[in-house]
Amino acid sequence: MLPALLLMFAATLYRVGYAFLGAPVQWANFSPLAAILLCGAAYLPRKIALLLGAGPVVVADLILNAHYHAPLIDTGMLSRYFSFGLILFLGFRLKKQLNNKLLFILASTLASSLLFYLITNTGAWMTTADYSKTFPGWCQALTIGLPGFPSTLFFFRNTVFSDLFFTVLFVVAQTIFSTSRARITEAAPSTVRIPIQRRQS
Repeated sequence: MLPALLLMFAATLYRVGYAFLGAPVQWANFSPLAAILLCGAAYLPRKIALLLGAGPVVVADLILNAHYHAPLIDTGMLSRYFSFGLILFLGFRLKKQLNNKLLFILASTLASSLLFYLITNTGAWMTTADYSKTFPGWCQALTIGLPGFPSTLFFFRNTVFSDLFFTVLFVVAQTIFSTSRARITEAAPSTVRIPIQRRQS
């Protein structure tokens, strides 16, 4: 569990560090948060997954909002947190999956990317005055986005790439650590107890 926890901590620092380095556009939405939530819920105990998954999400949002001089709580958080809640739910469902777990994790990763894309951009369409509240306006929010910004499909592409990258990284780290721990356990000498016979009088 230790490598997974270290990876989650490092990934959270990466998200905050990205903002403080100027948030280069080409790395926009390349974030580890969805993978942290999904894999944490799939591999770690429920309380630890909630604490080390959802906790850093909230803390990072508060730090980034303060950094950008935005309200500590904004309307965009609602759609993001709803998306993260669904991703956690998918991860908890994966915990019970014993056969072909890796295949289900990769499929759930892609589903998480799609859910986040649809929900957050629909939320932006509903709350942003620059979008017309019509079907073409919704299509604009899901494709080209607002003038002067990269298209939302560009953000979606980065979301998919980052979710797959960090999910694979998490699974590989967890597998290596689990295998190493199993080998150490097998190599450790077992303690043999010798029964003490009482002297008969």
